[in-house]
Amino acid sequence: MGNLLLSKSRIAILFTVILGILTIFACQLIRVQIIQASEYQLKASNEMQSTRVIQAPRGEITDVNGIAFARSVSAINIVVDQTQITDPARVAAFVAPILGLSETDIQTSITGTRKYAIVMRNARPAMWDQLTKALNDYNKVLENKDLGERIIGFFPERVFIREYPSGELISSLIGFVRSDGVGASGIESGLNSTLTGTEGRYSYARGNGAEIPGSQQELVAAKAGTNIRLTINRDVQWVAAEAIASAVKSSAASSGTVIVMDPKTGAIVAHATAPTFNPNNTKKVALSLMRNPSVQDVYEPGSTGKVMTMAAALEEKTITPTTVFSVPYSLTRGGSKFHDHDKHPIQYLTSTGILAVSSNTGTIKVGETLSHDTLHDYLTKFGIGIKTGSGLPGESAGILRPVSDWSGTTAPTVAFGQGYSVTTMQATSVFATIANNGLRVSPTVIAGTSDASGHFTPAGNRTTTRVISEDTAIKMRLMMENVVSAHGTAPSAAIPGYRVAGKTGTAMRYDSRTKKYSGYTASFIGFAPADSPRYVISVTLQEPKNGYYGGALGGPVFKKVMTFVLQSENVAPTGTTVLPVALNKAELKAHQATQIANKKE
Repeated sequence: MGNLLLSKSRIAILFTVILGILTIFACQLIRVQIIQASEYQLKASNEMQSTRVIQAPRGEITDVNGIAFARSVSAINIVVDQTQITDPARVAAFVAPILGLSETDIQTSITGTRKYAIVMRNARPAMWDQLTKALNDYNKVLENKDLGERIIGFFPERVFIREYPSGELISSLIGFVRSDGVGASGIESGLNSTLTGTEGRYSYARGNGAEIPGSQQELVAAKAGTNIRLTINRDVQWVAAEAIASAVKSSAASSGTVIVMDPKTGAIVAHATAPTFNPNNTKKVALSLMRNPSVQDVYEPGSTGKVMTMAAALEEKTITPTTVFSVPYSLTRGGSKFHDHDKHPIQYLTSTGILAVSSNTGTIKVGETLSHDTLHDYLTKFGIGIKTGSGLPGESAGILRPVSDWSGTTAPTVAFGQGYSVTTMQATSVFATIANNGLRVSPTVIAGTSDASGHFTPAGNRTTTRVISEDTAIKMRLMMENVVSAHGTAPSAAIPGYRVAGKTGTAMRYDSRTKKYSGYTASFIGFAPADSPRYVISVTLQEPKNGYYGGALGGPVFKKVMTFVLQSENVAPTGTTVLPVALNKAELKAHQATQIANKKE
């Protein structure tokens, strides 16, 4: 009885072991044939068949309306199996005129023992068709007349090349790709991982050194890169690019930039620079032209920076738009003398008048109503010394030294816009903050992305920061309208029918190489309609030789671009009138007398 029980126990154990082994085999079979079937198929194909990579196209970069700025188009790498070329000299002589290459170059590429060598990169598909037809015709003649060995060993490798339909129009922002298809600059570089697709793979049978038509079998499908839709409007971009190129040429400037921004959303509607380059042909382009000056180059803003000093003093209630200051031509601070551009006797200007005529000494006095820490804090709130968050590659934070490093001349210098450095994008953002009722919205050029199926995903909301109150922003806009008046420094920026506000800048340029100031930065930044701003436009010209005043050089560019934007977006002419603000003590008394007379009536 005991032996019988022992036997049954052994049978049960054996059955369990066998069942376990069968279960393991079943799981392995499921893994191989179902779960990892494609992986094993690819591995087998690599070992038993000829396989090639299927290059994936990069995603498109388009304007806000879907018009392509950058796209991938089909091309062919003409490749050769050198072991199948029996007479390199004869083959090179036949192929050279078809491909438009020298016999020497072709003979070098087809001579050797390599199974894979590139004869010509990025050929148009039509050129490959022309080559294969010529080879087929040539080989048929040889076969019919028994004149020698056929020419074999050439085959196509399907690739994509990057094409920029708009050429130079927006190259500093878009950038370009290297010969290996990797982004080299601009958005192509900054969003390279998003734009890059996933390679696929296919197998094929070979005959006479080439792929046998119809034998191709896709093993892993290529996946196209993600498309990127920009906030840029191509039509506005074209007008901005033409305007800044003309201004750079006429003023003999070293460079120029125009940015058009929606202050409520942070969207960059246009981004134009001059000089620029053609991204379709970058072989002889200087590296300096491949930079994006709007975020990579820094400069001292000059008088456009005065708006921050004024806004800070208004917000801290140390001044009002009509506070009167005694404004001399020059004054001494920290052992250094500061002065206005044009010599004048002592003037009694209001805060608005100081801004309108862009007085350095007057702005220094306004700045002195604030502590150094307070002035520094407001510049920081406006985004000085901090990256804008645009996401553009190579963006600089600008330069703003801590108060602990300030000397006796730093505060007065900072007050009128020198002694610190900004990028054009930062300077544009400052004015957009005032236009947007004191709320700073980080700028962006990305509207969203779309996948291969066309599904669009909008970009996330931008970060916002409260810098000044709405009341202060409204007062600043009224003060800045006087800059564009006949009494201000930029009447050339006025647009008939619209209220326009802005500020000129004529700053000395600091040369980091010589450690000295040399040349100027001329700028004008403004917005319209001033009572309900829709767009902010900044115009910056570096090292102009024919004149250097920001109002004279930047004002006309602003007017041309802003006029087009307002009209193209059907922004109705301003329905309100400018509220007069006294510019000096005499005007203030006259206004006060008028108000008293009106009350008596």
